[in-house]
Amino acid sequence: MLHFSNLSDALVAGGCIRPITLAKGLKLGSLSSKRVPVALLLTVSGLVVEPFAWLQSLCFGRTSQTGPYPDDPVVVIGHWRSGTTYLHQLLAANPGAATARNHFTIAPQAALVLKPLLKPLLQRLMTQHRPIDAVPWGAEDPQEDEVGLARLTMDTNMAGIAFPQNYPRHFRRCVLNSTPEFEQTLLQFTRLTWLHEGAGKTHLVIKNSAHTARVALLLRLFPRARFVYLHRRPIDSIRSLVQVKQRLAQLVGLQEPPSSLRQVEETVAAHDQLQEAFARSRHLIPKGQLVEIAYDDLVQSPLNTLQRIYCALEIGGWDSARDAIAARIARGRAYQAEPVVLEPEAEQRLQALLS
Repeated sequence: MLHFSNLSDALVAGGCIRPITLAKGLKLGSLSSKRVPVALLLTVSGLVVEPFAWLQSLCFGRTSQTGPYPDDPVVVIGHWRSGTTYLHQLLAANPGAATARNHFTIAPQAALVLKPLLKPLLQRLMTQHRPIDAVPWGAEDPQEDEVGLARLTMDTNMAGIAFPQNYPRHFRRCVLNSTPEFEQTLLQFTRLTWLHEGAGKTHLVIKNSAHTARVALLLRLFPRARFVYLHRRPIDSIRSLVQVKQRLAQLVGLQEPPSSLRQVEETVAAHDQLQEAFARSRHLIPKGQLVEIAYDDLVQSPLNTLQRIYCALEIGGWDSARDAIAARIARGRAYQAEPVVLEPEAEQRLQALLS
């Protein structure tokens, strides 16, 4: 059951989905009777926003389909729970960086026409901490673009979050492979992000762990894309992701989640498939467009790590960005990560699979 206190979190995580997207999703998997309140929230919020989506299409339709966008974004990739969110926060702290933020990804189909309203509305509605891991967050914090894309198409990794009983199938369909609709939507989303955030900015930052398996696609769309690949001990990132998937399923899932034991097995398999996909395609990345970062280096020495990234990828503007990034690092020092504890049987299975 979705409690009233979770409404704002559910809206930010998955609300305001376009009705046609939700309708397509419901053809991909059966709706659990216990998750009807979530389906109603997604439906009603999407219907409320839809007239503004039509207005945005009328006002910005041609620009969102054919307008300019940077072909050299900085793209943060790596398995989920490998420090990608923290790195995204630091890169986005640069005043010269444009990126998708919570007040955009909640409704990208209408965010341009609702721009004066969405940020103050979310500032009032959002809880102080992200529900999946208690990370402090707000309307202006950067957000993974897969979260915004999920409002526009069901061909994203979020389909497996909405329908967790079929997660492996959706992972293969939407992460390891991509559809023409997804490619078109990704370009449109990027153009909308630049329209929404790009005025006066020097570069675009994209963070999306699913893009780890989409290197060839990204290079086709963004030939000069610069990649930051994060890596962490698999057992730590997988354990954390299992907990996140359980919490997201309770928040915005349209089916009851599988057992933690089954989720461990599925997440380990998906982790290996993601890493194999990246290994097969990394040779496509031109020299000078990839830097690899260890999670421990980022956490223990964030400012030096950011300087290394700026230098390796020739982002430019480090001297002007340094103070803002240092301030964001200082702001985050009070955060203490929650301990991740799985059920004993699931933890034993995780250790056995990775031993």
